[in-house]
Amino acid sequence: MSVDPGRQRLRSELREIRPYGAPQLDVPVRLNVNENPYGISEAIKREMLDAVSLHLDSINRYPDREAELLRSKLARYLGHGLSPDQVWAANGSNEVMIQILQCYAGPGRSLLTFPPTYSMYPEYARTTHTRYLEAPRKADFGLDFDLILAMIHAENPDVILLANPNNPTGTALGLAEISRILQMSEAILVVDEAYQEFSSEPSAVEMLPSHPNLIVCRTMSKAFAFAGGRIGYAAASESVVEALRVVRLPYHLNAITQALACVGLDHAEDLLAQVDHLRHLRDQSIARARRQGLDVVDSQTNFFLCGPFADAHAVWKSLLDHGVLVRETGPKRYLRISVGTDEEMERFHDVLTQVHPELVERSTQ
Repeated sequence: MSVDPGRQRLRSELREIRPYGAPQLDVPVRLNVNENPYGISEAIKREMLDAVSLHLDSINRYPDREAELLRSKLARYLGHGLSPDQVWAANGSNEVMIQILQCYAGPGRSLLTFPPTYSMYPEYARTTHTRYLEAPRKADFGLDFDLILAMIHAENPDVILLANPNNPTGTALGLAEISRILQMSEAILVVDEAYQEFSSEPSAVEMLPSHPNLIVCRTMSKAFAFAGGRIGYAAASESVVEALRVVRLPYHLNAITQALACVGLDHAEDLLAQVDHLRHLRDQSIARARRQGLDVVDSQTNFFLCGPFADAHAVWKSLLDHGVLVRETGPKRYLRISVGTDEEMERFHDVLTQVHPELVERSTQ
């Protein structure tokens, strides 16, 4: 039998790894990937189509390699006096994170994170040959600052990566707690604010002027209802952005994506119009799940973590059998629920009671 060179020559650490990704299933209620369930308006769609049509006239030419117009609009959206030279954009925050680690981590260097947290973080480290370090969170999913300080003293990490609000727990830190980490280490601190628009805590962007080792990452995939557009971005010092320009691939951000994102940013208020309603639905669903007898972690995102289930996978499968898809991620015995529309959340709670008869909603009288 001939040897498969695709297998034989594969890096050894990749041989048993499966591709990352949540299930993409065609079901009536999808509550598993933290998307904004509300689409964009017809008026904005028409403007986006016009922008695409305009760029098709020059689609034979390469796009703006520096995405200057997009970065200018992102800087204006973020505020805090940021200039376009302090903002970088790429194909989703995933690409931004890889570029950051290409600059500041890699072979012989290390990354410190705080699990349970976003499941892609160890993959970023693996892809860039970065040693992956963990300082586990406390039982309430808050940070263990004594453990973090001990890890910093022992390992001297090159990059510290903090999701705030955190995924999958939905918990958020204030600026004072982020400042504590900055005071502990001169490492590059990356604050991943993918869900910042849903949080009541201030953004770490306002800390950038006094902390040149701070990078704040954002995305348009969540609150902006632009998950299919794939735009992630970072705010940092000009020297950090210049470093990211060194490692980015040529013409990494296509012209159509840039054009669509620019229109979206021009209508940021309209695209973010459902954020308050999604917050309301989140809080309403958390309260109802607690009345149904579940432990739910307080959340400042567009999802919440609930459980504990004796067999979380069995509950996940039962929900799926009834047309409701949620996410198996994070702590054992818990499931993560993205906030959908009013009708979708009603369906989720109804099905949850059906698949677990013991979860009978308690009287609110």
